[in-house]
Amino acid sequence: MTELIDRLRGEVAGPVLAPGDEGYADELSGFNLAVTHTPDVVVGLTSEDDAVAVVRAAAETGTPVRVLATGHGIPNPMQGGIVVTTTRMTGVTVDAESQVAHIAAGSRWAEVIAAAAPHGLAPVTGASDAVGCIGYTLGGGLGPLARTYGFSSDWARGFRVVTAAGAVTANATENPDLFWALRGGKGGFGIVTAMDFALVELTTLYGGSAFFDAEYVAPVLGAWTEWTKTLPETANSSVVILRLPPLEFIPEPLRGKTVLSVRFAYVGDAAEGKRLFQPIRDAGTTLVDGVGELPASDIALIHNDPRNPTPAWDRGLMLNELDGDFVSAFLAAAGPEQQVPLVAVEIRHLGGATQRDVPEGSAVGGRGGACTLTLIGVPDPELFEKVLPATVDRILERLRPWVCAETTVNFAGGFALPGSYEASWPAETFARLADVRAAYDPDTLFPFGPRQENSGS
Repeated sequence: MTELIDRLRGEVAGPVLAPGDEGYADELSGFNLAVTHTPDVVVGLTSEDDAVAVVRAAAETGTPVRVLATGHGIPNPMQGGIVVTTTRMTGVTVDAESQVAHIAAGSRWAEVIAAAAPHGLAPVTGASDAVGCIGYTLGGGLGPLARTYGFSSDWARGFRVVTAAGAVTANATENPDLFWALRGGKGGFGIVTAMDFALVELTTLYGGSAFFDAEYVAPVLGAWTEWTKTLPETANSSVVILRLPPLEFIPEPLRGKTVLSVRFAYVGDAAEGKRLFQPIRDAGTTLVDGVGELPASDIALIHNDPRNPTPAWDRGLMLNELDGDFVSAFLAAAGPEQQVPLVAVEIRHLGGATQRDVPEGSAVGGRGGACTLTLIGVPDPELFEKVLPATVDRILERLRPWVCAETTVNFAGGFALPGSYEASWPAETFARLADVRAAYDPDTLFPFGPRQENSGS
């Protein structure tokens, strides 16, 4: 390994750090502070040339390579081998005429939003603008506008990828099999160094979050379940039960309470958005009502996800169509009267454009799901190994009649649930992905999957 490290230091412009070197731990620090990565060497990429040099050296020595960007979607430690970080590879350029953004590997959605807004454009982004663009898109990506515009990966128009054989372009005409796989297949293909991503014409939304106290959770959740069945594709929503600590940074009306937040995002006239949202306002008295017209560039305020790194534990899956019996079972398992170590239990309403694949096809899994379900534990690593998994197992057992047989990889929670890896794609897609990985990475230089320490690349 010493020889490999010395070689990398001579060929790579970015930092090459071994355990014990100053900066090693900082280079590997991601959003989830509960995960500690311990590779034999970490390389901070500054360019595609750096990536090519790393892959060439790794291939010649049989050393596995994994990728770390923001670390939002990496619940498992990456051990041994090489980890490359892409945080230095940032930059977004927008071609207003073609309405396409060219996004460097380490860029976050906030950069794309800022670059697109002056042109009256917006990316089909995730709920958080602090998440890295590439890893999120490789897994499909279900954001606040998914019913209207589909999976975020549907808007990818091309990638630059350093494969085991070298740097290639993957788009509809060049390496189309790899392009198919990268739109939802997640990892195990190479190091993505850049992405071309189509933008939509969007300047304003009618959206935000409305918060209800514990006494209104049942009636509002029941109303939401029925209301979603009537919404047009231009209307997007989710609900989340939040158990909020009594901390000063939390708005006073919500501080220390268990609340239900209903998130809404309507693409269209604000007056029509207000009319559509009215049944939710009628279902209970709000503690905070933050739903209104807002710039599309403020889309991250709808979910208002945490931006600072924290110890994190979550599990996710998909649900079939919800009904009144589901609401009863859900509240009995995870409602405000239940003592569970969860800070958030979220349901996102899907359907609409999420159910339609792109004309040329993609590797996205989960198009048949009606909703996503995500359970997020309290940020206490002492509970991560036994208490939280056991709690979630009990909740999911109550919800079993509504659990969808398929899921999507970004919601699979590190494949901790048995069968979640295979369920992340339809069987035919799963098999085709294996063939594409074998073609582009025959020696498994880029390990991926539950037994190969998912890199989340």
